[in-house]
Amino acid sequence: MKNILITGGAGFIGSNLALKLINKGYSVTVLDNLSPQIHGEDPENNSFLFLKIKGKVKFINGTVTCKSDWAEAIKGQDAIVHFAAETGTGQSMYQIEKYSEVNIGGTAIMLDLLANEPHSVKKVVIASSRSIYGEGRYWSDELNTYVYPKHRTEEFMSGGDFEVKYKGISTQLKLVATDEESKIHPSSVYGITKQNQEQMIMTVCPTIGIAPVAFRYQNVYGPGQSLSNPYTGILSIFSTLIRNGKSINIFEDGKETRDFVFIEDVVDATILGLEKDEANGEVFNVGTGEATDVITVANKLIENYQSSTDVVISGNYRLGDIRHNYADMTKIKNLLGFSPSYNFSDGIKKFTEWVITQEVKESKYENSIAEMKEKGLMK
Repeated sequence: MKNILITGGAGFIGSNLALKLINKGYSVTVLDNLSPQIHGEDPENNSFLFLKIKGKVKFINGTVTCKSDWAEAIKGQDAIVHFAAETGTGQSMYQIEKYSEVNIGGTAIMLDLLANEPHSVKKVVIASSRSIYGEGRYWSDELNTYVYPKHRTEEFMSGGDFEVKYKGISTQLKLVATDEESKIHPSSVYGITKQNQEQMIMTVCPTIGIAPVAFRYQNVYGPGQSLSNPYTGILSIFSTLIRNGKSINIFEDGKETRDFVFIEDVVDATILGLEKDEANGEVFNVGTGEATDVITVANKLIENYQSSTDVVISGNYRLGDIRHNYADMTKIKNLLGFSPSYNFSDGIKKFTEWVITQEVKESKYENSIAEMKEKGLMK
């Protein structure tokens, strides 16, 4: 394979993948609409991410919801890496039509063209998400088995009880790593759309002679991440708050955890999926296999920025948020030989060193919170 199309290729993961593929001798085409939420105003002149790839890729300023843009982009391609998507978990709960149209509808247009029009595509890689697992996997001593708790309810969370519950079990569940065979039960519209994308691609592609690969990315971070998009993850959100001299409002009790995976590791894993036949027809977790709580994230950022920012553990919560989730990395290590190169401390050091070199962005986080409160999703 020589010619690679990356949808959303001007975004955070896509632009980093494009540059590494170019360095490896691939020819890269990017289809991206340069969304202002990600790239800011006047992105063709001001977007850090777009300017990294400008002049190095064939760039198509278009959208995955437009069939003619897809048709132009697919011409002559050997593989497609499909990143283009709306990505805010909280935002997805009140922009349901938009998330469905872009994530599900855009993927459907691509598959329809591949199924019905001449093309040279041999492989499709889809960016799935850890969000499809919902609350993840736990071990119950009481039942002596793995269990998959349902979404947390307002009844318990409003009283400050944020841990997951399972079918009336009285003993506390033990959090364990989520493997690829774990139950799929997303707790947000975003997660539902990612599940749908993955299933469509893994179902349709084999029937038309195309190898599908799905990567269920955990929380991706690193240099180049948008510092102005309030839906891009807590590392960027907290960094922007700190640099604006504002306090950090930590939801719940701060003990909720995520698996934070560094951008270079994500790119390396994705390239293995493109290049290795062993990846064909498979789904893989991409993370570190380590759970880090939000209090640790905030304190590490404050330490790295040498800041005196206040941390407020407010007990606020968002309906649809999960409590814990971290990846079991056994499958991707065994089949593709992938292990992450960066632990959280090393990765966050590189991230904060980059942030310090950037212009301080206005925090739009408060506006996003106000939106969610207005919709009844933020408590």
